[in-house]
This record gives sequence, C-alpha cells and structure tokens, in this order.
Amino acid sequence: MRTLNVSLLIGLTALVGISLNSALYTVGEVEQVIITQFGKPVGAPVVDAGLNIKMPFIQAVNAIDKRVLEWDGEPSDMPTKDKLYISVDLFARWRIVDPLQYFLRLRDERSAQSRLDDILGSETRNAVAKHELIEIIRTTKGREPLLAGVLDGADSDSDVGQLLPIHKGRKLVEQEIFLAASEKVVVFGIELLDIRFKRINYNASVRPKIYERMISERRQIAERFLSEGNGEAARIRGDRVRELDKIQSEAYQQVEEIRGLADAKATEIYALAYNRSPEAASLYEFTRTMQSYSTVISENTTLVLSTNSDLFKFLNGIQSEHLKPQSAIQSQNEAKPKQ
Repeated sequence: MRTLNVSLLIGLTALVGISLNSALYTVGEVEQVIITQFGKPVGAPVVDAGLNIKMPFIQAVNAIDKRVLEWDGEPSDMPTKDKLYISVDLFARWRIVDPLQYFLRLRDERSAQSRLDDILGSETRNAVAKHELIEIIRTTKGREPLLAGVLDGADSDSDVGQLLPIHKGRKLVEQEIFLAASEKVVVFGIELLDIRFKRINYNASVRPKIYERMISERRQIAERFLSEGNGEAARIRGDRVRELDKIQSEAYQQVEEIRGLADAKATEIYALAYNRSPEAASLYEFTRTMQSYSTVISENTTLVLSTNSDLFKFLNGIQSEHLKPQSAIQSQNEAKPKQ
C-alpha cells in the first residue's frame, strides 16, 4: 500500500511538471509569438520578450521573427521599352509588422518568400517594360541621373555616339517598384523596407551584338575626337606661322626705319662737315668718287664713259704711264736713243 502511494505521488509530480513545462514559454528578443488553439489563433500577439503562460497541451506557441529579413530574387530576363532583353537581379529587405495577419495568410517564412517572389518579380517586370534601358542603368555615385553628353565626354551638339537623354534614372525606377510592391505586401502583415537592383546585364543571346554596337559607337567618338584634335593642331600651327611672319615683318620694318634714320643722320653729319668750305666740299666729292671706283670697277670691268662724265673727270686728270694711249707710248719709245 505504501509503495502504491509513493508511485502515485511520483506520477502526480511528473504530471504537474509536464503541465507547467507545457504552460510556460519564453519569448526572445528577436521574435514575436502567436498562440493557437487547435490551429486557430487566440488572443493578441505577444511581442514583448519574457516569460509567459498558456493553456497546456491544447495551445501551441508559433514564433515569428521580428528582425529585418532578406529577400534575394533570382536573375530574370525581361524586355525594356526599347525592346532590349536584359537580365535583372533584384534584392529587398522586409520585416513582419502585423504577426497575426502574417500568420493567417502566410504561416511561415517560406510562404512569405514565395509571395515576395511573385509580387516583386511582377512589379520589376512592369517597371522595366515602361522605361528605356538608359533609365535603368545610368546613375552617378550619388544615385542621380547622368547626362549622356557629360558621361561620354561628348559635346551636346554632336549626335555621334550620344546616348538617349535620361529623365528619371535608376533611383526613381527603384522607387516606382518599391511603392507599387509596398501596397501589395501590406495585406500580408509585411512592411517592405527597401529594394535595389543588384545586377543588370544583357541577355546572353543579344550580348555579342550589343557589345559590337557599343564598340562601334566608341570608335566613332574616338575618331571624331581625333579629327577635332587634328583640326585644332592645324589651326594652332597656322596661327604660329602667321604670328611668326607678322613678327618678322614688323622687325624688318623697324630695321629699315632705323637704317633709314641712321643714313639720314650720317648724310646730315657729312653735309655739315663738308660744307664748311669749298675745299671741304671738293674733298668730299673726291673721296666719294674714289669709293665709287672701288665699288664699280673690278678686275675685268669694261667702262664706256663720256669725257663729260662726273665719274671720268678724275680719271682724265691722272697722268699715269699705264693710262696713256698706246700710240703715245710707242712714239716715246722710238724717240729714245738706241744703246
């Protein structure tokens, strides 16, 4: 009898322990709890961390994460407005803000990820289809739209290799997807925090043709820059030659002016010096004529002069042996006595 009482006491103690263990549960800092009874939620969600109690055995604890969660979609091929197929890889961050609604509609994170795949994939496809490729891929480091001419280093007046103008840019396209998707996930008790394009690439089937076109455009731009550079170099060389000719012409003009002034000054000095007396004037005339002889007459020079020539008058007065006529020289030789 005593052994039976001990056994009953032990069994009762074990039953109380199991009941307490089933009735007590702990809510962590990074989770929130939905209590279900026979599969249906009862009471309000438990969102505060700590020790709580529930009805044992008939109520179950369903923990739901309340941290920021990650969604990373698979790359998907989709067409842009300008009919280019691109592969878009998107990622997002989300969290559960209404655990009861989330539990009723989705139950677990796997279902939530699947529903996000459908919603974000659909909205991304709609946004990409409404915009040109340039709107999706071009932004600055500050995620602001880039002007095509500034990006390419090309003049805005030239159409060679210039890309289409950008009206929105990647940041605003992301915002469009975010706003459209946020409205659709609210009904699931989910708050969408952010989405971003992780990678955008051309479809593998059209990638070689796209790259060939890009290379061709870059070559056109390079050739235009080279042509403009050659034209600018020719213009600079022409300006240099023109400036050099101008400098040489001005220098020659200054030299001639200085030389003319010097000759005039020298002539004035000579005139003042030789006009002091008739003898000085005669000396000046003689010296200038002698200088002209050395300039005009050389070794093989033949002169035909009039006897009235100013140049001949000094020669006419020279009684030199080698200047006498040949007939006079012969008569003198014949008059000499023979030895």
